[in-house]
Amino acid sequence: MKVVGINGSSRRAGNTSIILKTVFKELEKQGIETELIQLGGQSIRGCMACMKCFEMQNGKCVIQNDCFNDIVAKMIQADGVILGSPVYCADVTPEMKALLDRGALVSHANGGALLKHKVTGAVTAVRRSGGLHAFDTMNHFLHITESFMVGASYWNMVHGLEPGDVENDAEGMKNMQVLGENMAWLLKRISAK
Repeated sequence: MKVVGINGSSRRAGNTSIILKTVFKELEKQGIETELIQLGGQSIRGCMACMKCFEMQNGKCVIQNDCFNDIVAKMIQADGVILGSPVYCADVTPEMKALLDRGALVSHANGGALLKHKVTGAVTAVRRSGGLHAFDTMNHFLHITESFMVGASYWNMVHGLEPGDVENDAEGMKNMQVLGENMAWLLKRISAK
């Protein structure tokens, strides 16, 4: 079993990466492989609404000169997906938004099945506020892709500004551990079928 985490932050070793790796630690304890994919800071276009994905129906976007298709291919191959973003102006980063917008359309163009029945979650690193909206943005994407969204002990956000500050949010970090435990539990139940 494998779970990929998508880091929407441009800070490769920042707070979003730290919280994704905290979830990974719990998954790895249960023997589940993990891979962190760096999305933030990469060049990725927003959706052009060209609708070519409906013509092609190959699980890809017609735009070939950015990271989108490679990332979506890894998401499709994985058993689970965790989306992670810091809060930018009360929402996800532009790179994460582009991934979600294009991913939703490509999924819809392919019968909605790209992430169907995958175990998923979303996490956000927030300085002060706006975290709930960013969390909702990612969850709305996961909801319409027919994935199994895993809950934890509270909303999946951890507070901190400077890289590493999230580690001082004991409740938030505990919630990341619970998310990892719950994802591992569900992944194991699904694979036991």
